[in-house]
Amino acid sequence: MISVCMPTYNGEKYIREQIESILPQLSDIDELIISDDSSSDNTLGIVKSFNDCRIKIFQGHFHSPIFNLENALKNAKGDYIYTADQDDVWKPNKVSVVQKYLENYDCVVSDAVVVDLNRNVINDSFFKLRKSRPGKIWNLIHNSYLGCCMAFNKRILDIALPFPKDIPMHDIWIGAVADNFGKPVFIKDKLIEYRRHGNNASPAAEKSRYSLIDKIRFRMAIVMNIGKRKNECK
Repeated sequence: MISVCMPTYNGEKYIREQIESILPQLSDIDELIISDDSSSDNTLGIVKSFNDCRIKIFQGHFHSPIFNLENALKNAKGDYIYTADQDDVWKPNKVSVVQKYLENYDCVVSDAVVVDLNRNVINDSFFKLRKSRPGKIWNLIHNSYLGCCMAFNKRILDIALPFPKDIPMHDIWIGAVADNFGKPVFIKDKLIEYRRHGNNASPAAEKSRYSLIDKIRFRMAIVMNIGKRKNECK
């Protein structure tokens, strides 16, 4: 069973296109978990208009994309979990390609084409733009994990939850869990159109908004929280 987990917030402009790209790839027993963070636009109206029993909606007041996603993950029942943004578009072969890798790996990170709000290509490879590659130390210093391009098994999910309160972003944390507790793989297949429109919840593919001190503090938090999880898993 597959659970696609999507945090939403005022996503009416793009969410229909994203859901339309996801649902045809899911079987009748799979699910699309929507966790909505108090949207004031027609996001939930659009989601409900699909009238699809595989879509499950959970609402809350999180004021954070990190803990909005955490709520979606807590409600996921699948053996395999895909994290998705509300404003991207999945390629038609995303699930079929990733599932083959999940037979042998705990976490899969695929490449993406970076596009603008109208889906015009900005960069033909997020991996090249970000210099993405595997490696525990590399990803602690220069994070390559991008949530909307990730899928992982329930073992990684169970270790990652609950999220520590001081992590900088959910994909960095899940990636660190995969690096330290599992077997991750980065694949060159470009399986989503990663849309950048100026109002994204994540700053990935853009210049970091954080100071050097912030970056050091975030990385120390990741290291300390991974150490805590290792003690808990003994």
